[in-house]
Amino acid sequence: MPFGCLALRDGRSYSNMSDVTDKYEIGQVLRAKEFCELCLAKDRQTDKVFVCKKFLKKDGRKVRKAAKNEIMILKMVNHPNILQLIDTFETRKEYFIIQELATGGDVFDWILDQGNYTERDASNVVRQVLEAVAYLHSLNIVHRNLKLENLMYYTENNHNKVVLRDFYLSKFENGSITEPCGTPEYLAPEVVARHRYGRPVDCWAVGVIMFILLSGNPPFYDETEEENTDLHNRIIFCRIVAGEFEFDTPYWDDISPAAKELVCRLMEVDQMLRITAQDALWHEWISGNGASEKNLKDGVCAQFEKNFAKAKWRKAIRVTTFMQRLRNTEAQVDSSAEGQVGVEADREGEPQGSKGENQGKGESEEEVTSSVSLEVTVENST
Repeated sequence: MPFGCLALRDGRSYSNMSDVTDKYEIGQVLRAKEFCELCLAKDRQTDKVFVCKKFLKKDGRKVRKAAKNEIMILKMVNHPNILQLIDTFETRKEYFIIQELATGGDVFDWILDQGNYTERDASNVVRQVLEAVAYLHSLNIVHRNLKLENLMYYTENNHNKVVLRDFYLSKFENGSITEPCGTPEYLAPEVVARHRYGRPVDCWAVGVIMFILLSGNPPFYDETEEENTDLHNRIIFCRIVAGEFEFDTPYWDDISPAAKELVCRLMEVDQMLRITAQDALWHEWISGNGASEKNLKDGVCAQFEKNFAKAKWRKAIRVTTFMQRLRNTEAQVDSSAEGQVGVEADREGEPQGSKGENQGKGESEEEVTSSVSLEVTVENST
């Protein structure tokens, strides 16, 4: 048994907290998420700084499962566009995941800061995401939570390298997957409709990311009802299932035909016909000259600020409130409908005190929609 480990009756060995602190200087919590706390960790020997995720076992079965799942996936992957695993520890009370630190900031923020932003810039981002996704899919891994908020630039001085983060919802595709999960706005139709699904859901999410990068708008929206009402959200889900999105004028007027064609192939409702990540890499908008050099900065950024600054997506709805509204309304409309939603909402930047408050509510919410039945592990980001 390694020095510093504790052997329990079940035969498992656990690290002491001193094993962590002797090797790393753990900083203060930067932000609290639904499953974990994020902080910086400095290697005491090399002075290199990493990011540390701390999962508290007392926060429940879903948290423990998320930690073990992310550790398992990260131990298997090695790709330049995925934040690499550095170290892991399991004590009796916590899981610690030490990873590379990305310092370049969110892709979203980088676009807002640019003086010039073109399709070629968006193509460079999408290409790197597709390369990472194609690699994961070659290992039969489905990420299941791809979204713009999970994309970061690796370093502040070099905005050519994009990296993916957060793999705690990732899953091996050993046959079709039936457990729906992800972030609502990025869910593929087969997930919303509770069909069997697999790797194509990631390609759909890349299509949503590409749609936003090119227009600043979400592909599925409803302006006829008050935001976050039960009817508003049902309409969004139904439009996802139907694949009802449009290239609205004037936002798409200057976008190249090649870009629109790739969006349509990524957001093909039929998952069997949807383009794969590897095939998308060969598309002319990615590997050829299909991406326009026209400056999209003003139009895209104006829509970013309109759609994201008011907490529509980036600050997102309170998931428990949203699901409660759906449940109450649908209970009146159709008491015979059945569905269940397990809500795992990512609340980055919230005070630590609120972390555990809503978690218990998120583990067993039962919801239904009139035409879309869901059982979703949902993550919303702030």
